[in-house]
Amino acid sequence: MDHPRARTLRTVLLLAALTAVLVPAVREEGYFADPARLTWWYAAAWTLFGAAAWSLRRVPERHVVPLVLAGALAVCAAGLAGPPLTSTDSFRYAWDGRVQAAGISPYDHAPADPALRALRDDWLFPRGAAACAGPDRVGIEPGVCTRINRPAVHTVYPPVAEGYFGLVHALSPAGVRHKALQTGGALLALAVTGTLLLVQRRRGARPRTAAYWAWCPAVAVEAVNNAHVDVLAVLLSVAALGVMVRRRTLGGALFGLAIAAKLLPAVLLPGALAGVRRWRDAAALLLPAAAVVGLAYLPYVLVSRASVFGYLGGYAEEEGYEDPGAGGRYALLRLVLPDSWSVPAVAVGMLAVTAYVWRRGDPRQPWSAALTVTGTAFLLMTPGYSWYALLLIALVALDGRAEWLGVAVAGAAAYVSVRALGGATIPVAYGLAGAAVLVGWAVRRRAAARGGRGVAPGPPSHAPRSGQPMWKGSP
Repeated sequence: MDHPRARTLRTVLLLAALTAVLVPAVREEGYFADPARLTWWYAAAWTLFGAAAWSLRRVPERHVVPLVLAGALAVCAAGLAGPPLTSTDSFRYAWDGRVQAAGISPYDHAPADPALRALRDDWLFPRGAAACAGPDRVGIEPGVCTRINRPAVHTVYPPVAEGYFGLVHALSPAGVRHKALQTGGALLALAVTGTLLLVQRRRGARPRTAAYWAWCPAVAVEAVNNAHVDVLAVLLSVAALGVMVRRRTLGGALFGLAIAAKLLPAVLLPGALAGVRRWRDAAALLLPAAAVVGLAYLPYVLVSRASVFGYLGGYAEEEGYEDPGAGGRYALLRLVLPDSWSVPAVAVGMLAVTAYVWRRGDPRQPWSAALTVTGTAFLLMTPGYSWYALLLIALVALDGRAEWLGVAVAGAAAYVSVRALGGATIPVAYGLAGAAVLVGWAVRRRAAARGGRGVAPGPPSHAPRSGQPMWKGSP
């Protein structure tokens, strides 16, 4: 058996290798020109991430938290190594912040609206044929283009996200461009790591699973490099799950903030209610969440002339959630069902898993049920945007079931690799992710049976019980 120092050194070397791969991965301009090459960089990063997380399992306990934090810093620093690589969403964020600083509601005008010409600069609105030749440029007027995607439609982001965009703009020096939002993403990603460690410590759990978030390549790429606002929603969601066990009302308020930052965290609520039997306990969570969402929207409703939901409906239709034959959505269901059955099948599937976690879930571990519900939603809906999985990754870091990380890998494949390998990539990637989840479930079920427990297996607690070792499934 190797020496404890050797185990720590091995983990450090793997983290160094991961960082060394992430830097060129976020600088590789292959999303449009050579997605196959970018796919190989991603594959190398995820492989090294898996090896480092596995190696951490045998590192002495006293070295775990310093290693998790050091790796988090390294991963975030790697994400800052280049401009946004595979997404232009942060340009919309910067624009919305600028519009608010001018005293204008971001919901009232599309970026291409001539009424906002005075706010344009050469960074977000390049001029001339040479400046507008890039694949991520969209023409809006003769000789003028923009880096902002969908410039003819109103913003889709909820009010807490808009407040964040405005705050970043207000705190940023002039001319900082994309670095402001990337730095904000890095700080938020580090805050998620810190919150995960704090939650694990308070519940008496081992901190090793925090590495699933802290070292994940998706954090470097999507939370930091592409600066997706999802990381803000993740931070609020983790905080909500962490406090709701003892303070349900505060947890509900934090859930409301998370939903008002990015609507996706609403999928956590069924899992958060796992094991709740009394209506007043459910109301203690749901009513504050609803109140906070309403209060967050209220100022924008009062000052906006247009709808504060912006392009939300058009976005859902564009991404194929209303038309099962478009966009690669419901890819696994469409392998076995007619396209027209996909949406009803998702509804039935989500109701079934919600009922299951409500009956069998542990209210002391709401993140476990939330992971099951959220992961199932991903497998049923097969989203094509890899940054959506940031929420799932944080849930894995809380719960410890690493097999669900395959869903995040599938999201990256659906967004990047599909451009090189074709449409079959989506069902294959999500199919393999689903298979990994089933294998993980079977392994845990067998381990539970061998342990002599007579209950159906579920996500085990990380906290040690009297006379029992720590859960062996954690890294």
